[in-house]
Amino acid sequence: MLNAEFAINRKAMVDSQLRTSGVVEPWLIAAMGAVPRERFVPDGSGDIAYMDRQISLGSRRMMNPPMATGLMLQQVQVKPDDHILVVGGATGYSVCLLAGRAKSVILLEMEDSLVDAAKANLSALDNISVVSGILPDGWEADAPYSLIIIDGAIEILPQAIADQLADGGRVVTGLTEKGVGRIAMGIKHGDAIALRSFVDCSVAVLPVFEQAAEFVF
Repeated sequence: MLNAEFAINRKAMVDSQLRTSGVVEPWLIAAMGAVPRERFVPDGSGDIAYMDRQISLGSRRMMNPPMATGLMLQQVQVKPDDHILVVGGATGYSVCLLAGRAKSVILLEMEDSLVDAAKANLSALDNISVVSGILPDGWEADAPYSLIIIDGAIEILPQAIADQLADGGRVVTGLTEKGVGRIAMGIKHGDAIALRSFVDCSVAVLPVFEQAAEFVF
């Protein structure tokens, strides 16, 4: 597929998926209309890069549909001074969108192939770090974070991740509730985080969270 065709598909994604779903934040629309999503999908998947569907990344991992990414990032109102942890950032698409908006972003992955892909995709961005570790453990070394994005669907929020969020910080994640995919957001007050679902949406499941045992609601 030629670059011109990708550009046409990218514009169609913005107009027919994002805007019609209420994703209208100017900086986000500009970023999703400019970042070449086809570079973040596996070889051979470029023709579906802009479709409203999950894309297989291997090892039971899936890439979120564009609409899920847009709804997540719009809801948390990303600020220029945000210090962000993206848990399960895969090949780096959502982090690339954030790079031009936030002060600093750390992408946490545990699959070697995804870590390598993210490093290659984001190497030109100097406010981005890619680290390797167990996703439910978060990344304590650079905590606290003003915003934590769990870039997929979980069943419960691990205490380790909750502890790494600054007081007053925000967390957004996909949730799987009785088999239904939703997106939820919470704000930390003291030691408590109340996650509240705000939209039903197809969100890629993060399998490593399925057996997590600790949570904060």
